[in-house]
Amino acid sequence: MENRKPWWILVGGRQRLGRFLAERWAPERNLVLTSSRPWEGEADWLGAMSRTTEVRTLCWNAEDPCLVTRMAADMAALAEEGISFGNALVASSTFPMASLGSWTPESLEATWRMNLSFPFLVAQALAPRMTEGGCLQFLLDTAIHRPWLKRLPYSAAKSGLASLVPGLAQVLAPRVRVVGHAIGVVMADEGSDPAFLASRSLLKRLGVPEDLDRAIRYAADSPYLTGEIMTLDGGRRWV
Repeated sequence: MENRKPWWILVGGRQRLGRFLAERWAPERNLVLTSSRPWEGEADWLGAMSRTTEVRTLCWNAEDPCLVTRMAADMAALAEEGISFGNALVASSTFPMASLGSWTPESLEATWRMNLSFPFLVAQALAPRMTEGGCLQFLLDTAIHRPWLKRLPYSAAKSGLASLVPGLAQVLAPRVRVVGHAIGVVMADEGSDPAFLASRSLLKRLGVPEDLDRAIRYAADSPYLTGEIMTLDGGRRWV
């Protein structure tokens, strides 16, 4: 029987949060997953998901000088299969600590390339392959409201990306909707202090990946929602 599940694409769907979301969506959606590295070594994980859904994998590396050409070729190949996307999530990001005094042109370029330039190029590649009424979503950070003082280049990049959401919503309307998610801590980094991080929110708890999953599904299923940034940080910006 033909697999008629809708296709979703997850850019940055290999580790941690991306992996969680891919596993949550697999029973209900066909998936295209991208990673900055080749997919060798992931046969067991991909094979397990392939028992319940169709999965395609792509290698999109922000450092690749031929990235735009590669993305265009990959989109063309998917189009030949008749694949277009009802929902896309651009989740790729880096979170480097970079205090004042440590900035260099090279480090700033690297931070902005992954957190700002790369999502712009991804949006350009994906927009023509979105279905009518589809939703193009971006992971931002609550730092757009209250910058991380030890990560100001990262915060600035996410703030720049935030301007893409309403701008792209206008460019792509009415065919495609665009939504951003300014998230707080939904997966604490190893070595962090969960109790301290929880204290920095009104709800006094950390987020969990399920919180983000619900927000993404809500945006995907809300045909009158576009151009908005939904903040999911437990009220951190008000503390």
